[in-house]
Amino acid sequence: MTRKLYYEDSYADRVSTEVISCEPYGDGKFAVILKETVFFPEGGGQPGDTGHIGDARVVDTQESGDEVLHITEAPLKAGDKVDAVIDFTRRLRLMQNHGGEHIVSGIVNRRYGLNNVGFHMGSEDITIDYDGFLDRDALRTVEYEANLAVIKNMRITATYPSDEELLTLHYRSKKVLTGKIRIVTVEGFDVCACCAPHLSHTGEIGIIKILDSVKYKGGVRVHLQCGLDALDDYNAKYEAVRSIATRLSSPQGKVDAAVLHLEEEFAACRARCARLRDELLALKVESIEPTDGNLCLFEPDLGTDELMRFAIAAAEKCGGICAAFSGEDMNYRYCMVSRTRDLRSMSRDINALICGKGGGSAEMIRGTAACDRDTFADCIRKI
Repeated sequence: MTRKLYYEDSYADRVSTEVISCEPYGDGKFAVILKETVFFPEGGGQPGDTGHIGDARVVDTQESGDEVLHITEAPLKAGDKVDAVIDFTRRLRLMQNHGGEHIVSGIVNRRYGLNNVGFHMGSEDITIDYDGFLDRDALRTVEYEANLAVIKNMRITATYPSDEELLTLHYRSKKVLTGKIRIVTVEGFDVCACCAPHLSHTGEIGIIKILDSVKYKGGVRVHLQCGLDALDDYNAKYEAVRSIATRLSSPQGKVDAAVLHLEEEFAACRARCARLRDELLALKVESIEPTDGNLCLFEPDLGTDELMRFAIAAAEKCGGICAAFSGEDMNYRYCMVSRTRDLRSMSRDINALICGKGGGSAEMIRGTAACDRDTFADCIRKI
């Protein structure tokens, strides 16, 4: 069985060791087993380590029974001596985030009696699911206390208590555990069963930032970032706010008010534009010469409701079918209105002629047409 050095020293980032075996893993990948490893396999909510074994890139690390499988992009030869090196910057970020999760979940459990029932470390942030609801004020309280834990630089330890000790130990666990149980303790803040490597002190975690929360399965899902990930997130959002503030000629601290003002101006412009468009369409309807036959009217850039109102108004000028359409070749929206013909019974044949989809009532049908402008006009002349 592979010696798991990440349990002896979570800061160990390399080891010179021997390849025990290498087998195909699928999709051109290989599963490599080493005599010793610093690569932590996915577990406890933490992704598996990546890095290199010799010249072979390790893209994932998984556990199979008692063995650690290093998933590589190239094969390695059993018996060879190799240097195995993890991507320690990635490991550090994972440990920062995982340590922050322990602190936050410990505080939530102690303050509000809620349990962590789901934990995932994604590429963008951490999500934690709790079996009860926490409002924004409660989460801000938790976040503040969690960052005090960082400032206090409390010790983080991992131990394997005896069965007798476990009986008297109050610790968190998302599932019933058997066998040798590893307990991670954040002094003064959390005691939890966990198999992942951790930092030695809370000060190394850095800032703990709760980003967002949503109701989820009767409880709440919390989005979290810690340490270097939280710093990267802050920098990205700071640059976005700085850019918006510059464009709006606003101080950064008042950019929300500037955006609100812009939204109000935009809404007023949209309303004025809608009124002017309605007036223009009314003038166009007024200019239509009455006919006993069909009408085919094209107007660019009309929304669905505008197109319908235009077709209904223009139908008063014809005794047959008034067909209004908008858009561009091969992507038109249409609305057809008639007081004299049953459009619902004709809709299948009409759609076949214009490569369309749609339907409606006897007096009105609406839909889309995947034809050119001449084909649409020719269809209206024929029906």
